[in-house]
This record gives sequence, structure tokens and C-alpha cells, in this order.
Amino acid sequence: MSFIRLALCVAGVYSMFLLWAVSQERLSVPFASIDGTTSDKFKSAIFISTCQSILSSVSAFVYILLRRKPTETFMQSLGLDHAPEPTSVAANGKTNGHAHGKHPAKPSTRFSRSSLLLRYLQCAVFITTAAPFGFAALSYISYPAMVLGKSCKLVPVMLMNVVLYRRRFAPHKYLVVAMVTAGITIFMGLGPAKPAKAKTAAPPNAEWIGMVYLLINLALDGATNSTQDEIFARHKVTGQQMMFLINIFCTVLTTALCTLPLPSIPILRPSAAGSELATALAFIQTHPAIKMPLLQFAFTGALGQLFIFETLQHFGSLTLVTITLTRKVFTMLLSVVVYNHKLSPGQWLGAGVVFAGISVEAFVKRKDVHAKRVVQEKEVAKIKSL
Repeated sequence: MSFIRLALCVAGVYSMFLLWAVSQERLSVPFASIDGTTSDKFKSAIFISTCQSILSSVSAFVYILLRRKPTETFMQSLGLDHAPEPTSVAANGKTNGHAHGKHPAKPSTRFSRSSLLLRYLQCAVFITTAAPFGFAALSYISYPAMVLGKSCKLVPVMLMNVVLYRRRFAPHKYLVVAMVTAGITIFMGLGPAKPAKAKTAAPPNAEWIGMVYLLINLALDGATNSTQDEIFARHKVTGQQMMFLINIFCTVLTTALCTLPLPSIPILRPSAAGSELATALAFIQTHPAIKMPLLQFAFTGALGQLFIFETLQHFGSLTLVTITLTRKVFTMLLSVVVYNHKLSPGQWLGAGVVFAGISVEAFVKRKDVHAKRVVQEKEVAKIKSL
């Protein structure tokens, strides 16, 4: 069952985010105006994030309602309240070693609803802040350099887990992270050189500025994933409950950035002239061709997030980041088969290292599952013998 769930998660993430990437690329090119005289790019990144977070919260809410149990309250369905755990009553009328009714169990206050909501808000702030730094980095460094930096995302995820939450991983996890990161780095770094494009005059130390923005983006991504792991470890919530509430917070934050008369905020809100929401709506009105790509972007992103949070809940952030990073490699390999593209020997080496890292993870997981199954069978045999 665990293997089937992982396979479905991988298939869902791959399919939805391949379509999402196509829509994202379409949104990055100019759109013709309604009169056909001009073409302009859509520059309201915060508005795009708002559309996706709204649709993501709606899809998660629908999923929660469909899976809701008849005995659950609304707050329990959202993971903000938990039903009292049943107490076992012995034959002599005692409960948990005490006389029945004398010492009722006290609800645990170690992890309160307010602390859970604070964690969700923390994730939303990280997500809302990370994306603009990624876009800002592209103004100073090339896209291949950006992809190369993103390929090492496993490292900040593991680092933030260790630094922020003192979490430790099995030794093989460090090996898998190193192999996947090294493999993707080799794959991206040893690809065939592309002809250089003419560049406009760049400010001094432009590459250093871009790398700083990229490092901030990676650190925020790592903090997001490690905080999500911490939520699953500390609270009894599902991936869809987390997805719904994080996207609600993201929607509130991005809507505030779009509509409130805020001063100029570097990176997040570079221009203080007017409302970004009004600018975005005016662009959509004069460039109606953007409506379908924008809807596709938000829809595929929302469905993809369902698979992402399912993966987070059952397999953790390292497995999720491995899936999302290797998707690019698998896409390139599929392109080789379908369109007969050529890969350099270095790229084949990088792909081999990635596959080897994934194989290590799969081998260890299978070994662990087999060991647990043996233990369960022994326990069942012991019970039957009694």
C-alpha cells in the first residue's frame, strides 16, 4: 500500500506540474492586446500567486469535505480540534488504572491550536516571501545558474531540519541527498553549451547580488519544508488540512500586498504606484488571451499541491524534494526518447548518479518494510499461540 501511494504521488506530481510548467512558460511571454496593436508581458507575480492560493485552498477544502466523517465537527475536519481518545475500561470498572470517573483524563495542552496556526502562518510567510526572491535572482544571474542552484534544494531542506528543529536523519538519507544533488549538478553543468545572448549593461557585482537572492530563496524553501515536517511530527493533521490552511494564510498575505496602500517594499513590492490588483485586472481586461493560461496555471498548481501535501504527510519533505527535482531529469530523458535529442556523456553520468541515489532510497525502504512485516507476522503468531 505504501508503494502504491508513493507511485500515485509521483505520477500526480509529475503530470500536474509538467502541465503547470507549460502554463507558467506561457504566462512569461507577451500577450497581444484586445485590439491587436501591442503585446505586453504580465508582470503581476503576486496576483498570480493569489489566484493559485485561492484555487488551492478551494480544492483542499473540497477534498476535506468529501473525506469528512459523519461524526466529525467542522473544526475537527480542518485539523484544528481532535476528538477525545477512547479510554479502555477494565472488567473491574477501572479506567487506566484508576477508579472509573474519579480522575478524568486531562486534554493535552502541549501543542495548542494557536501554536498550530502560528506554524501555518510561518509557512505562509516563507512561501510568500520566497517566490519574489527567485524572480529577483533571475534579473542578475542566468537561468541555467538558477536551475543549478535549485538542483541543490535537498541540502537546505536537510540543513533547516537540523538547524531549526534538531531533527536527525538515517545515515542513508545523507548519502541519497549527496548523490541526487551531485547527479543533477553534473547533469545541468555538463550539458551542451548554448549560444550566449546579448546582455544589457549589468550593475557591478550583479552575479553576487543574484546569488545572494538565490540563497535567500533556497533558505526560505528549506525553512518551509522543515516547518511542514515539524507540523506533521507535532500535530495530528493531514496533508490536505495543512494545504487548506497554509493557502488561506497565503491568500490573506498576497491579497494584502495586492490591495493595501503599502509603501514600496524591496523585492516583494518594488513599486508603490497604485494597486497591483487594479493593474492586474486592467491587464486582463485589455489582454483577454491571458485568461486561459492563468486558469490552467492555477488549476494544475492546485491539483499538484494535493499530491505534494499527500507526499509530505506520508513520506516527508526529503522524498518530496527528491521527486520534484528528479522530475526535470526524467522530463529531459523522456524528451531524448520521444524527440531523439542527444545527451553528452557527462549528462548520462549525472542521470546515472541520480538513478543510483533513488535506488538506494528504494532499497532501504523495501528493506524496512520487509523487516516490519516480519515483526508483525511474529506478533500475530505469538497472539495465536496464546
